[in-house]
Amino acid sequence: MDFSLARIVSVNEFRDLLLRSTLSTRRPVDDLECLRRMLENSDIVATCWNENLLIGIARSITDFSYCCYLSDLAVDIAFQKQGIGTQLISLTQSVLGPRCKIILLSAPAAADYYPHVGFEPHSSAWILARDRKISGRRVR
Repeated sequence: MDFSLARIVSVNEFRDLLLRSTLSTRRPVDDLECLRRMLENSDIVATCWNENLLIGIARSITDFSYCCYLSDLAVDIAFQKQGIGTQLISLTQSVLGPRCKIILLSAPAAADYYPHVGFEPHSSAWILARDRKISGRRVR
């Protein structure tokens, strides 16, 4: 297996991996333009390859100093439980500053994985979907 921070991932390789992992039900796998933009606008893309087959990815958005949002951690189901996800997180962490925290929202199927590798739960994460309007008082 080959881990990399520099290897380019095509949209089709990304989509194929999502389909071979548990993330396909939670990602827009039928919207190739969205997947392309997800890859292009990522700050860190850590990958794992078995020869020319993408078998793992950790895709993150970060300021490299204070916070890093790990948006996608996907490992091919056939290669899970071999430490690939842990290594991808470590590889991501290796390019972050010393105070930078990794933040993520877990897929339900992976909720038990993150405490096992050292993540702490956080009880006050919030999500505002794009189609929801912000409510509250407006400044006049």
